[in-house]
Amino acid sequence: MVGIKAFDAEGKATYADVIRGIDWALQVKDQINLRVLNMSFSGPARSYYWEDPLNQAVMKAWQAGIVVVASAGNTGPDPMTIGVPGNVPYVITVGAMTDNYTETNTSDDKLATFSSAGPTFEGFVKPEIVAPGGHLAGLMAFDTQIVQEHPEFHDGGYYFEMSGTSQAAGVVSGVVALMLTQDPSLTPDEVKCRLMDSAHAAFKDNGQLAYSVFQQGSGVVNAKDALASTASACANQALDIAQDIAGEDHFFGPANINDDGNFYIEGMGDEYIWQLGESNLGGDTLLWRMNFDENAQGWRNIASTDTLLWRMNIETDTLLWRMSLESNTLLWRMSVDNPSTTNINVNNWVEQQ
Repeated sequence: MVGIKAFDAEGKATYADVIRGIDWALQVKDQINLRVLNMSFSGPARSYYWEDPLNQAVMKAWQAGIVVVASAGNTGPDPMTIGVPGNVPYVITVGAMTDNYTETNTSDDKLATFSSAGPTFEGFVKPEIVAPGGHLAGLMAFDTQIVQEHPEFHDGGYYFEMSGTSQAAGVVSGVVALMLTQDPSLTPDEVKCRLMDSAHAAFKDNGQLAYSVFQQGSGVVNAKDALASTASACANQALDIAQDIAGEDHFFGPANINDDGNFYIEGMGDEYIWQLGESNLGGDTLLWRMNFDENAQGWRNIASTDTLLWRMNIETDTLLWRMSLESNTLLWRMSVDNPSTTNINVNNWVEQQ
């Protein structure tokens, strides 16, 4: 494992800092066999994914054969809260779940309330997968700012317990490393396909999805099943990263909004409508199991170049955007013409769950 330091002691960096780190990874990837790039941070989306300079660098890394794993962000549970670079459709974006402090009892596992949810502003389903992130211990020096602010979670030696989608992304990066150790020939698209194919979605006792796909994606990561998976051609097949990077074509996902203001996936059944008024984060009995319906995750390979994907005007406190049919300009869009001074932060502190 190689640490690429782009953030300062306060957890802040500019776009240029992070882009230089990604560029260094591309330069040395063959010499050190760098195959996985964990990006446990996020910033607000200020443009379409393809216009963002940081996202462009991430896409080039993916195109070069590096599996990029990004955290979804810690600004959930509201929809459309996925940050940069997790909003890149090609990469593996990771949300967080928790075992509720009962390791051997999976029935009380639940999605972490802070975990950011999709869809992205371009209509893609995110995150693709969730992983443990409610409370994980990791190496962290005792004199870092976050430890100074929360000393109760440090063991006094080397380990610090923290929660967040950053931790969940680290878990998935470890699973990806195992997959590539077992089969070094896997491409980033194949790794993503097998991770999603082998994930265990959360279901209620009645067989219905416990969480929307915009919250849990394909479900919780499962290392054993990911290593055993032989799935192929089930991720990013409707996208063309070369054309995307070249600016020749860009893509929108299958998400849309119905007349009730709820997100759904075009061409899929009622089970893929996210009823925003219904809270499902209360921790009812869940079953994390494999979904054997071959057509249940057809959203993984749906993309469009339709620039009028959002066909409604929405104005509500729950949603963060508005779109007009008369214009394809997003009203929240801000300028990122000077990326060297645009800041991006590590994911914000969230309480243990």
